[in-house]
Amino acid sequence: MAEATQQFGEWPLKRLMTEVVGSGTKSAEDMTRAQATEAFERILAGEPDPTTLGAFWLANRWKHNVPEELSAYADVMCERVEYAEPDADPVDCGANYDGKGETAILGPAAGIVAAAAGTPVVAHSGDRVPTQKQDAYKHVLDDLGVRTELQPSESADMVDETGFGFYYQPAFNPAIHDLWERRDQMGVRTFVNTIETIANPANTDVHLGSFYHLAFAKKMIDTFRGSERLDVSRVVMFQGMEGYDDIRPGYTKVAEWSEGSELDDFEIETAEYGMDMETEDLEVNPDDVAGDSATITREVLAGDREDAFADAIALNAAVRMYAREDVETLDAGLAEARAVIADGSAEAVLEDLQAF
Repeated sequence: MAEATQQFGEWPLKRLMTEVVGSGTKSAEDMTRAQATEAFERILAGEPDPTTLGAFWLANRWKHNVPEELSAYADVMCERVEYAEPDADPVDCGANYDGKGETAILGPAAGIVAAAAGTPVVAHSGDRVPTQKQDAYKHVLDDLGVRTELQPSESADMVDETGFGFYYQPAFNPAIHDLWERRDQMGVRTFVNTIETIANPANTDVHLGSFYHLAFAKKMIDTFRGSERLDVSRVVMFQGMEGYDDIRPGYTKVAEWSEGSELDDFEIETAEYGMDMETEDLEVNPDDVAGDSATITREVLAGDREDAFADAIALNAAVRMYAREDVETLDAGLAEARAVIADGSAEAVLEDLQAF
């Protein structure tokens, strides 16, 4: 214990449990930045025993982490991330790593369309990440014949050569990947599921993410603002389908923040863009979400579909353009998206990715 104290500090997880975070949902206190920093350094070093670690993760979930804690966790993670910054300045898309299980994963197609329109895009994920271990970005790209198990420098090259890039978590964020087995044993999401989505391996200026309610979006924006390592100047977040970075049919709340301004929010009503669709219209085979999503991607990019999936992909591409401020309105982004699909530019980006 003395050696661990000398190495890390005065706050082993068991002490944090008994004195700060583990006393119950009503009496638990928030950690200081220093305490949260030490806690995650201990976790990534493999110091806590499994029981103490599980209890700590669960206590954090019960009490709800505040931005100061999340920014500390993120900064500890970022110290271990291998960054590879492309010459382009892409939009960083931080979808939930544990995937989707009911609706199509539209992000790869949306990112490719945006790239064809001049908005570079980066996506990142792992492989069957706990707790859901469902299909994610990687699996759709695999089914499209795009290389995914890349080193970070290769991912940066992919962005510069094609406009779209994929970063693979085990390569750029091995410290978090090494927690896979312990996270799997938990059975519930932890704060690691939150911070891994904001690792920003391409070191971009713009982050696009998703949230379940507006208060969480504000918490994440405050996490970025409190971080000493996540140097983004603009954050756009919205209520994504299944917590993913796909706009919901019908009503979607959007939150945006730019450096030097306050948080703003607005709504997207898909019907206002002539899109008469419901969530059910975007469902796919739950046993092969990635495969169906890849097929839809190919057909939309080839101009062979004019249905709800084609509309949804165009709208999500427009959101990526809007996030980077390459268009002033979603209407303008939709026009750009549909133009690059119609003239074959989007399909050409996919072919470039497959050849990379």
